[in-house]
Amino acid sequence: MSVVTRPPRRARASVIGLAICLGAAAAVLAACGGSSGSAASGSGSRGGTYRVEATDFGFSNNFDPTGEYTTNAWGIYRGLLIRTLVGYKMIAGVPGNQLVPDLATALPTPTGNNTVWTFTIKTGVRFAPPVNRVITSQDVAYAFQRIATPALAAQYGFYYSTIAGIDAFASGKSKTISGITTPNTRTIVFHLSQPTPDFLYRLSLPAAGPIPREVAKCFTAPGGYGRDLVSSGPYMIQGSPTVNVSACGAITPMSGFDPSSKLVLVRNPNYNPATDSTAMRTALPNGFTFTINTNQRDIFDRIQAGLTDDSLNAPPASIVAQVAGNASQRHLIHSGLSDSTKYISMNLAQAPFDDIHVRKAVNLIMDKAGLQQANGGPLFGELATHIVPNTMYNDASSITGYDPYATPGSSGSVSAAQAEMHQSKYDPKHDGLCDASACKDVFTIAVNTSQDTNEIPVVQSALGRIGITLNIRALPPSSAGATVSTVANNVPLALSQGFSKDYADPSTFFTPLFESSSIAPTGNLNESLVGLTPALAHQLGVKIPAGVTIPSVDAKIAACDAIPTGSDRQSCWIALDKYVMESVVPWAPYLTQHDIHLLGSDVTAWDYDQSSNTTAYSHVAVAANKQG
Repeated sequence: MSVVTRPPRRARASVIGLAICLGAAAAVLAACGGSSGSAASGSGSRGGTYRVEATDFGFSNNFDPTGEYTTNAWGIYRGLLIRTLVGYKMIAGVPGNQLVPDLATALPTPTGNNTVWTFTIKTGVRFAPPVNRVITSQDVAYAFQRIATPALAAQYGFYYSTIAGIDAFASGKSKTISGITTPNTRTIVFHLSQPTPDFLYRLSLPAAGPIPREVAKCFTAPGGYGRDLVSSGPYMIQGSPTVNVSACGAITPMSGFDPSSKLVLVRNPNYNPATDSTAMRTALPNGFTFTINTNQRDIFDRIQAGLTDDSLNAPPASIVAQVAGNASQRHLIHSGLSDSTKYISMNLAQAPFDDIHVRKAVNLIMDKAGLQQANGGPLFGELATHIVPNTMYNDASSITGYDPYATPGSSGSVSAAQAEMHQSKYDPKHDGLCDASACKDVFTIAVNTSQDTNEIPVVQSALGRIGITLNIRALPPSSAGATVSTVANNVPLALSQGFSKDYADPSTFFTPLFESSSIAPTGNLNESLVGLTPALAHQLGVKIPAGVTIPSVDAKIAACDAIPTGSDRQSCWIALDKYVMESVVPWAPYLTQHDIHLLGSDVTAWDYDQSSNTTAYSHVAVAANKQG
């Protein structure tokens, strides 16, 4: 899910092989070394049950793939339950972000100026019980009809808005989506209203996987289909074969899924490994159990005792330090470097952040090294110096060393920040400090988790050096997200914000975060209000300070988005990243987080799924003599 506050966004990606070292004098935990290619450990053998616990599943749509928009669900879908036309190898690092065929026989080359995409589905791929039939092109087409049905609340349906006729279907003007045709049971063709070079990535999202109409048609409200999801992958929900789908009224929830307590998966007897690739799914365990345990400490005590294998929750830094300090247990810690950025968001329509010199000064004074330590140290994240994580640029040399606000030790520079502030209208005394009244007691939203609370004094101390004082309101993650994303609240400064990709193209950062069309009264992800026009500001009840013109990057985003995938597209996004950091300055980015996992001693193979930012459930294994 989102790195920090918002349920309907994602988080985490890129893995490194992890070694743990302890400073002899202070027992300081740090990440030391490792490969950027993969975090794979062991080869494993078939058998056993992989056991996962969590304080809460956190599902946003009751596990119905049409609307489900959380990291936890996507990792389970991709590795175990849902096959899409195209997918990923579900491994760590840059290779884990590269598309491969899944249900499709090959990655197609688009025609019609990137507006026509034709796929052929592999033979022999079947739905799990209780459907027990071959998956057809019509099943994929039906998934898009569900996405386009407003009542089902497809939370990322906007990614498919360029499919011709989808709006007419959504409005009830057409009974079919004209831009999706199925010439035969194995062929599906997408006709787009405009070139969409990253359309393949969009097809990798779980909502685009095949759905059997005969079951899903019975669920007409958001989240209903999640309790009876019919698998196309190597596993299925326990109890699937006993569900009666002869009539809608006969369908009962599958016994293996209770959103308040458990999700139990067993092997799908209709899964044919010959239609899949072991590079994508080794499917070694006989089953998976995902269990709610509201006591977070107990979860990690149970992992250390060998009573469970993994958690959807990240272990607290104190527990990681404890395990790292035990030579016999250090090997149980695994980590993935997420395709996510943690940042401080500044509102360009609110004083004093309507002044670019103030925003640059914030970046120059910020103690990023201190914020890294507040998050648990280098083991828990790498310093971020720009918008999009380097792995999403394939670690291109033109961006990996880029840091427009570099300071000694990444601890902030008073002289550099004050020199920048000296140019600001909010420094009437010309002393390098933010002297105006707008700089005092700036209303600020923070997040009240222990890790995020640790960041507050670091930020307060840094900003105090340039004359900015804060009036902080610390809220639970969901409340903080709702407050910041409601435009009428006019939040000038938001701490501990985070965002991660939906798929491996930088457009999934720039479009929702900085395009003017993404600004919405509620659920607004463009918190800095980049591209806000006077007309839109009036509509939203936002007052832009006199003489201020808020910069727009709409044209630059559109230009990059029109370029076919490849090196030219990547170069365009890199140039835009640099432009935003130097000429717009909506954020002070500071961390690319690691996704830390503490594993049980029975885990014999593990990898990180870069595409979903979770454990790669398709590549894990446990001791075969265990339950299952």
